[in-house]
Amino acid sequence: MAIIGNKLYRQTHTKLEETAQIDQQLARIEEEIRKLKIDFDIYFNNGVKRPPLEARARLESNLKRIADDRNLSYAQRYYFNTLVSRFTSYRELWRRMLKKRGEEIA
Repeated sequence: MAIIGNKLYRQTHTKLEETAQIDQQLARIEEEIRKLKIDFDIYFNNGVKRPPLEARARLESNLKRIADDRNLSYAQRYYFNTLVSRFTSYRELWRRMLKKRGEEIA
């Protein structure tokens, strides 16, 4: 009986670790969105010469990777969808501003 209980404990423990890891990834993505917004603000105020397109591409790939994860809880999925919505609105804003400056890039 101790083996079954121990196995159940390990499964519960790994599930909690997995949930905590996903929460950390979501918090990291939120931080990356905030930093990317700041980088684009600096670019549009002529602080740097090149837009941070590499950082945007990295963030998009991270979002796609997490979107494919089937282990998200309902709360995590809601939080993730909120982050995706925020990123999408920023991305459209940046696209319009790049187009206005004549620097339309993919």
